Amino acid sequence: MSGLRIAYLGLAIWGAVHPMLWFVAWFRQEGLSLSGLLAAWHVNAATSGLVWDLTVAAVALTLWICAEVWVRRNWSALWAIPATFLIGVGCGLPLYLFLRTRAV
Repeated sequence: MSGLRIAYLGLAIWGAVHPMLWFVAWFRQEGLSLSGLLAAWHVNAATSGLVWDLTVAAVALTLWICAEVWVRRNWSALWAIPATFLIGVGCGLPLYLFLRTRAV
């Protein structure tokens, strides 16, 4: 495995673990309330802007993944879509790059 692929995999793992530490801390403090989490994401204009920025990035990444999978037939790259929406763009993008750069 190349150094670049290892870097992508490391970033995907970091993008999954590090944000989850913050979510777990929030859930411990506030309880398991998804509606409360959504409300916290829109507590002010700065957080709302960040949420919408990440939403647009996630949709753009999904379109890119679908377009490339259609052409390249790299079906395993589709795993990056649920990773993007269930974990975050910080995991989904490097995971996609990791899956995309595998030997064909």
